[in-house]
Amino acid sequence: MRGIEQVPALYDAGVALLEATGLGRWRRWLAAGAEGRVLDLGCGTGRNLPLLADGTRPVGLDPCLETLRAARRRSPGTPLVLGAAERLPFRSGAFDTVVSGLVFCSVSEPIRALGEVRRVLAPGGTLRMLEHVRATFSVHALLQDAFQPLWTRVTGGCYPNRDTEAAVLKARFRIDEGSRRANGILRRFVARP
Repeated sequence: MRGIEQVPALYDAGVALLEATGLGRWRRWLAAGAEGRVLDLGCGTGRNLPLLADGTRPVGLDPCLETLRAARRRSPGTPLVLGAAERLPFRSGAFDTVVSGLVFCSVSEPIRALGEVRRVLAPGGTLRMLEHVRATFSVHALLQDAFQPLWTRVTGGCYPNRDTEAAVLKARFRIDEGSRRANGILRRFVARP
């Protein structure tokens, strides 16, 4: 279903507002630690790509052609691939770093996609995540649950009540607690298989 996430101008306008109020600092953290061959998983309109350090070799992947076109304008020299997180079209061990910024809320099969991330990471590779997650307070979580059907329809697939951290652990990643930060429903961390 087409929603805000698949309309580049609407998505970028909303995210730009969030970045101006603090998300931008977290996005810079996400990109700053990426090294070597980097997969920007769910690159969307390419907001992470210009932030990656010189010397990295990025590839962007997204399931939406329109957002990839926007990413091409933002980062003209980066290879971009149309594809899904659940079926990554890359060889095993192809990447040193996978970055995921506000992606796993919209992935249809998170555990399967995380298994694919494990597969394409080289030995010693890292997954760097910035995600919104299920609230830890029961009242807030109940509100997310109530709002979820409408939100998922409007955005075209985002689940605001998904417990992405639990999915990462279930997919046999280890979260580096020293890298983990929480701010309300936002989380950022580094994880390793």
